Parts: sequence; structure tokens; C-alpha cells
Amino acid sequence: MALVARRSGKRRRLMADINVVPYVDVMLVLVVILMVAAPFVTPGVVKLPTVEKAGQQEGIPLRVVVRANGAISLLDANGRETPVAKGQLAAAVQGRVGNTDTPVVIEGDSKVQYEAVVGVMNILKNAGIKRVGLLVAR
Repeated sequence: MALVARRSGKRRRLMADINVVPYVDVMLVLVVILMVAAPFVTPGVVKLPTVEKAGQQEGIPLRVVVRANGAISLLDANGRETPVAKGQLAAAVQGRVGNTDTPVVIEGDSKVQYEAVVGVMNILKNAGIKRVGLLVAR
């Protein structure tokens, strides 16, 4: 709202200034309210799942083992390890799992290069395996 200022003479001029004092007062009151109310607010506790509880699946998934030298092998539920060539990995996994909803877990050696594990994951995804995961050591 423009105020009319009276100066000497007959001319009237409009003042185009904004009075910010009421806004500062309101902001100071809000800051005081927040400072008083902040200690009474209890922070929410978020319970994250642990590795043991996350992703428990029925049955034992097929494990694809990637060794440090780049060798790939399949480990079935009985503990038998079958070496597989990288080019034959997709066909061997599809022959073992039957359907594409069966989980497949990639187990990488501690000294294996990251690119080798990602390459195996890419081969499995391109083969149509929907549930590919990484084995976590406890």
C-alpha cells in the first residue's frame, strides 16, 4: 500500500517503500517458537534391515563363482562345482535353473577384478535371468 507523503508545496508524491519491520517481528517470533519447541520433538528411529535378514529366499539359489584368475564355475545345492567357459555361461545357467525367476547368486573371489563380476552379471541379465544377486560374506 502506497503512503502519501506531504512535502512543502501543493504536490503530493507516493512513497513506494515497503515497511519490513512487521515482517521481521513475525519472523523473530517464529524463530523463538521453533527454538522452544525443538527440544520436545523426538527424532524418528529408522530400523534398517541387516544382511542376515535382507532378501531371504526360499530354496538354495544357483551360485556362479568367479575366481581371481577369471575362471567361472557353477556351484549347485549339493556343493558340486562345475567349471564353465565364459561363452557357455548363459546356456549352462539356463539349463540349471529351468525358469527365469529362480535366483542366481554371483560369488566373487576377494582378489577378482570388479569388471569380471560385472561382466558375469551382464551375461546373466542378457540371458533373461531376472533375479541376479551378489553373495555377501559375513
